[in-house]
Amino acid sequence: MAKLYVNPKHQLGHINPEIQGHFSEHLGRCIYEGLYVGENSDIPNTNGMRNDVVEALKEMQIPVLRWPGGCFADEYHWMDGIGPKETRKKMINTHWGGVVEDNSFGTHEFMELCRQLGCKTYVNGNVGSGTVQEMSEWVEYMTFEGVSPMADLRAKNGHPESWKVDYFGVGNENWGCGGNMTPEYYGNLYRRYQTYVRNYKKGQEIFKICCGPNVDDYYWTEGVLKTTHDHAEKAHGFMNGLSLHYYTHPDGWEKKGSALDFDEEKYYKTMKKTLYMEELIKNHGAIMDQYDPEKKIGLIVDEWGTWYEVEPGTNPGFLYQQNTMRDALVAGINLNIFNKHCDRVKMANIAQLVNVLQSVILTEGEKMIKTPTYHVFNMYKYHQDGELLESYVETEEIGHKDFKVPNLHESVSLGKDGRIHVTLNNLSVTESYDIDAVFTETDIKGVEGTILTGEMHAHNTFEEPDAVRTEKFDQVEIGGQSLKFTIPACSVLHLALEI
Repeated sequence: MAKLYVNPKHQLGHINPEIQGHFSEHLGRCIYEGLYVGENSDIPNTNGMRNDVVEALKEMQIPVLRWPGGCFADEYHWMDGIGPKETRKKMINTHWGGVVEDNSFGTHEFMELCRQLGCKTYVNGNVGSGTVQEMSEWVEYMTFEGVSPMADLRAKNGHPESWKVDYFGVGNENWGCGGNMTPEYYGNLYRRYQTYVRNYKKGQEIFKICCGPNVDDYYWTEGVLKTTHDHAEKAHGFMNGLSLHYYTHPDGWEKKGSALDFDEEKYYKTMKKTLYMEELIKNHGAIMDQYDPEKKIGLIVDEWGTWYEVEPGTNPGFLYQQNTMRDALVAGINLNIFNKHCDRVKMANIAQLVNVLQSVILTEGEKMIKTPTYHVFNMYKYHQDGELLESYVETEEIGHKDFKVPNLHESVSLGKDGRIHVTLNNLSVTESYDIDAVFTETDIKGVEGTILTGEMHAHNTFEEPDAVRTEKFDQVEIGGQSLKFTIPACSVLHLALEI
């Protein structure tokens, strides 16, 4: 019997809701068809936004949405996406699929979507091909109230009131698709560009995010921070976050493997690569500690998730992939890791929201399905705004040859609702485990459980939309300050404890 130890008397940090954030790019069918169908669509919508998708995301309590990219951000010129839709510029989306981008979804539409979702806004600016003036005027257009050319233009386009921009990314992947820059060059550009991301309204300061590393590029992290923090007395306050991008590729970047056709070896390889996220957070965090020992700068993991080959017969530039119980475990592991490092990780954004990579929703015409990853986020939402509790689970190594992983993975919080929330993952595809959970000096008065489980290939389709779904988990024995239960193979479990 494996022991799970929880000390509710020891709180380790605050879990920002934004740790469960999401990402939407002008890529494939993420925005068009997925989120936005236009006001004249036969698919039920409100101001062009799909009602079914919006309602599902509200149920999941989406906390923040990043837009417009991604690589698309550094070729996006925001003025192309405002004004009458019939006069907006059409362009070729050179990064993703070579299709026509008609700019019918722009700043006003994004802000309307976030209004309907009730979530915070994360706008990514263009450093790669854009100017300081362009970025400055976009921020003014969105956030300034008063007499100014951009505020007047916004009013002319139908929105006299300003919006709130919660997060602003100064460029994206500037080490690669965002300009192939050196860290020192980008660091100096960041210093310059962020100067003009003005805070126009007191109490609505914009959280500024600097482009951080790709995976284990510690040279980039060191170079950017050294450059931005030269003359450190002037650096305070102009950087609130540093991004990190890491995707789980079972077979590496060149040969990503199939989302549905995989064996146990590939499954455990996927789990092992997912667990690498913790090492990245620790190592990049150690570099950040040298420049920011008080942890005022958040690590923003604004692109993460599985990346496989596209589904057969689909546009290779659209990055459309299916989503199985394997992906559910990837989501659970990552969210547990982010929880456990909430002292440094302040936001994370899975890629991407709908129809792209590890999405929570898939659509096909008027049909919509929730993926296994959706159900994980829906279970984990109870951690949002909670306090991380000290916890530890006894594990054993399982897996296949070179791909050994711990059998169990957990995080625990004290929720806003006053309950203790335990999320526990069983990474084994074959074995269930008996768990004895012990809570220090804390009597358990009641428990509610929800579980997502199934064979590792299990997934939802438009013909069988509920093949994988959450179910009530009530096989829990309460014994004062302990719980006993059995967690099935290949499962994600959420327990809510009354104390």
